Amino acid sequence: MTMTILPIEAISQDPALRGGAPVVAGTTIRVSDVAAYHVFEGLSPEQLAVQFSLSLAQVHSVLAYYFSHRTEIDEEIRANAETAERWRLELTGGEPGRRSVG
Repeated sequence: MTMTILPIEAISQDPALRGGAPVVAGTTIRVSDVAAYHVFEGLSPEQLAVQFSLSLAQVHSVLAYYFSHRTEIDEEIRANAETAERWRLELTGGEPGRRSVG
């Protein structure tokens, strides 16, 4: 009997979707977004499932993909944070590291 490796097809990548970032198949939810909440906010898989309206199987697939591609996904998370900060500064006229109170 020959062993067959079965793919988990829960993660997809399309250059026309979310800038080509890996996403949960059938959604626009980026792997980097789910991973960031897990790593930096400490959300459990169960909490992530609720937060993102995903099944527990989808969350575990995301986390497996993240841990298999950690360097690339961590770089994407850093780039997303830098982009968000640039937009925050542009929109609020604020200074780096300071948040406007309105």
